[in-house]
Amino acid sequence: MLKNLTCLLLFIPLFNVAQIPPGYYYSAYYIYGESKRQVLHDIIDDHTQINYSNLWSQFPTTDEDDNNANLVYDIYSYSSGGSSYTYTFGNDQCGNYNSEGDCYNREHTVPKSWFNDAMPMYSDLFHVYPTDGYVNGLRSNYSYGETTNPSNSTTNGSLIGPCSYPGCSGTIFEPSDEFKGDLARTYFYMATRYMDVCASWTGDMFSGNNLSAWAEDMLIEWHLQDPVSAKEIERNNDIYGIQGNRNPYIDHPEWVEQIWGDNVSLNEEEANTSLTYFNQQIIIDCEFDCSGELLIFDMMGRQISQTPVSNSSASIAVDLSEGIYIARFIGSKTSASLKFKI
Repeated sequence: MLKNLTCLLLFIPLFNVAQIPPGYYYSAYYIYGESKRQVLHDIIDDHTQINYSNLWSQFPTTDEDDNNANLVYDIYSYSSGGSSYTYTFGNDQCGNYNSEGDCYNREHTVPKSWFNDAMPMYSDLFHVYPTDGYVNGLRSNYSYGETTNPSNSTTNGSLIGPCSYPGCSGTIFEPSDEFKGDLARTYFYMATRYMDVCASWTGDMFSGNNLSAWAEDMLIEWHLQDPVSAKEIERNNDIYGIQGNRNPYIDHPEWVEQIWGDNVSLNEEEANTSLTYFNQQIIIDCEFDCSGELLIFDMMGRQISQTPVSNSSASIAVDLSEGIYIARFIGSKTSASLKFKI
């Protein structure tokens, strides 16, 4: 398992925080490891299920190419230089295909055979993407992985071949580098949303009710190498409007480490950060770097304010009506919370 990834995660942008509904993750702050994954599961569980046939009509909302209206944003053919192929929603829907560029279809990034086509996984938009039909067929139900000796490749650089990642075996599908982070965060979502049922899945990227060890390590690497993009944030918001749940690891990339990384060090650092309410101010004192954000919630879980913090210690003025509040400091290396009364 990869450890001590916090410093690398400092470079992941926080501009998506404003899109999170106030109080949505209220119960998930300041707990770590399996407890955090369980709380996140409870938050994103029981989403609104979409009929599988209706996914075609949802894709124009979730997967439109921002630079080309009415065209499909396809992770199996898109490259940073532009799409290798252009698909118009509806018109180029598969059907039959013989080669790349013929049409697009619905790709279960966690293969549907792994969970026996069961709902709600079968139609969960967070892992079902529109993709080139031919490449989707090449991928088959192979695990994602890495290969140094590919037997086949696609136009946008995806590879098929024997797995070369430590602990992995058999034939795998390696997506292009610019979508590895997207797919890693998809799998972290799936391992959280379906932690109560994934023990029965047959794919070797899962073990028990969690990711297998080699898949966990590889996906953390992909997550760090390919940070959250504006497109992911937009898709997360769009799916929230359809299904009523979110991918926590797009909203809070740092939570990957807090669950699958070195949780002990985070707890130790939290103990060295203190919040104090005095004279209408929240005083933040850190042994480590105190850069981050101070969030204040009322007792209903509604976010009242969000203030950036950039010093090793800080005093944040609080101008609120009488009541009881929760202050939560979310820092790049540390965190703390405080219940206070005005």
